[in-house]
Amino acid sequence: MARVSQEHLDARRRQILDGAAVCFARNGFHATSMQDVLKEVDLSAGAVYRYFSGKEELIGAIVTEVLDEVRETFEEGARQSPPPPPDVLVGWVMTKMLHKEPGLAQEGESILPRLIIQVWAETLRNDHLSTVINEGYAKVRGGWIKVVEAYQDAGMMRDDVSPDSVARTMIALAQGFMAQMALFGTVPVSVLQDGLRGLMSMEEPGPRP
Repeated sequence: MARVSQEHLDARRRQILDGAAVCFARNGFHATSMQDVLKEVDLSAGAVYRYFSGKEELIGAIVTEVLDEVRETFEEGARQSPPPPPDVLVGWVMTKMLHKEPGLAQEGESILPRLIIQVWAETLRNDHLSTVINEGYAKVRGGWIKVVEAYQDAGMMRDDVSPDSVARTMIALAQGFMAQMALFGTVPVSVLQDGLRGLMSMEEPGPRP
């Protein structure tokens, strides 16, 4: 029997993850059965269960992968000297995630915003997924903290502000933008960048006459 290459195994795993993500984004976690996933990826049960034991392992793998990539991108930004300003960095990360995989798009639009909403809803009732999300969130926050500390070291940001506070705020900004896209329709990432630039341009008002 011919030996299956690692490249083939990785491609098959990618196919299963992308297909499951499409199902979860379209119908939600509970309304999606493993049979739905099998139909979406056009594979046998044996082929899929070779990689994943069920829906919970699938959604955990999807979430972990997305959060790890977000963290790695922020840490990459932190290693630059000086790091890109927030509007550039956030735009870069959001664009990268929205175009992450061709398989995570339908009719030319990313399914990631809808998938994120479904994951958040499931997190409220699934202790295992909640643990995965909390661990991933802590890593992403750590990546942003490194960026903020690099801003402060470069004199780009006040050093009397907690890096953790800024990190949480920037994550909330990205999460809120994703939620808007899921609920109200896709808008260009440049809208988020323009808004950030506007906020960043604010100055302390001078004394009133």
